[in-house]
Amino acid sequence: MMQKILSYMRRAVDDFNMIEEGDRIAVGVSGGKDSLTLLAAMANLRRFYPKKFELEAITLDLGYDTMDFSPVAALCKEINVDYHVIPTHIKEVVFDIRKEENPCSLCAKMRRGALNNAALDLGCKKVALGHHNEDVTETFMLSLFYEGRINSFAPVTYLDRREVYLIRPLVYTPEALIKAYAKKAELPVVKNSCPADGNTQRQEIKDLVNNLNKKYPGLKDRIFGAVKRSSIPGWEGNKIVKS
Repeated sequence: MMQKILSYMRRAVDDFNMIEEGDRIAVGVSGGKDSLTLLAAMANLRRFYPKKFELEAITLDLGYDTMDFSPVAALCKEINVDYHVIPTHIKEVVFDIRKEENPCSLCAKMRRGALNNAALDLGCKKVALGHHNEDVTETFMLSLFYEGRINSFAPVTYLDRREVYLIRPLVYTPEALIKAYAKKAELPVVKNSCPADGNTQRQEIKDLVNNLNKKYPGLKDRIFGAVKRSSIPGWEGNKIVKS
């Protein structure tokens, strides 16, 4: 099963030139199935990829006392990846101070900033994120429904103000394969304690797309294909989006 994931990952990495010789890459590890699968796959890829690279794993502690990352630390030790838990006040700011009614946008912005800062502190110029195939299609649908525009995130984004590259090696990998691997490998998934988890616009779109895919089999693949063939920035060959 890992071999299938590595096949998808290798193709994405090569198609979009995600890794160069000597790269030091920070893997953002939330504790969910996607980021843990990304971490395990990147550690496997490191063993045989022709361009040698180093890995660091970073978890942001958002401030939820119920989230225990010690099993993730044990996994990182097993696969020989240095692990860093970065304390933050994101939960306090978003829910206790700002009392955001729609917290996801602010939380995501703060998490991105904290993760990029931590990566730079560790000497990493690239940050790997666990967005998979369905995340691409769902982001496309979110943009269409709520913003009225044709858009999705890019496989590679360059943040010129920070001089950091965001790479998404799982963009070709189906979520079903990630779920199956996480279960089979018994990855130490940490339950998300955020009160907004599962109650978001993204979850609504995910449910909608899944239901439509049952009625029109192959719809998700066709949407992804449309994104890949489109003029959406970052999907044209190996061009890199700058932000």
